[in-house]
Formats: sequence, C-alpha cells, structure tokens
Amino acid sequence: MNSITAIALKQKIDNAEDLQLIDVREPYEHEAFNISGRLIPLNEIIKQIDKIPTDKPVIIYCRKGIRSQLAIQRLQEKFPFTNLVNLSGGMEAWRKQFEDF
Repeated sequence: MNSITAIALKQKIDNAEDLQLIDVREPYEHEAFNISGRLIPLNEIIKQIDKIPTDKPVIIYCRKGIRSQLAIQRLQEKFPFTNLVNLSGGMEAWRKQFEDF
C-alpha cells in the first residue's frame, strides 16, 4: 500500500499538485478539523465509488491512518485502483506537524 507523510502531503498541497483528498472519518470528526478533503465516511466508501477519481493521486486519510488503510484495502479488492495513497498517521500526524494549519 502506498503511503505519504504529512510533511510530503503538505508540500504537494503547497505546490498545488493535482490530487484528491478524501476524508473517511465521520462527519463530526470532519467538521471539527479537516484539510479540505471530500468527506466520504468509511462505511460509505464503496457506495460512493463514483466520487473517487482514477486519473490522479487520491490521498485517503482518517484520524490515525487505520480507517484509511481499510478504505484502500476495500477499494482495491473490488476495483482496479492504482492511485490510492494512505496518509501515514492521519490527522493526528498532520496536527503534530502543523498545529496552526
């Protein structure tokens, strides 16, 4: 499974690279803090497959990186995705690096 660190992801965002962020947390978690990712809770990920692009990197994140790993596993089991990337450590790692984002 491909993964990316919070620092590397921030560089990509700052460089305006073409990528999609997907937050697989619950709505209340997304509302409390997010990095502008599209909210698709883990239990909806397969149902909302049409919202996940296949032509650019898709960074999937959650609180610690576990639900995002599950999301990627589920998607790759059912569909031929090769562009999914897990944010290592999730939002907890992001906040440790960039408290004031």
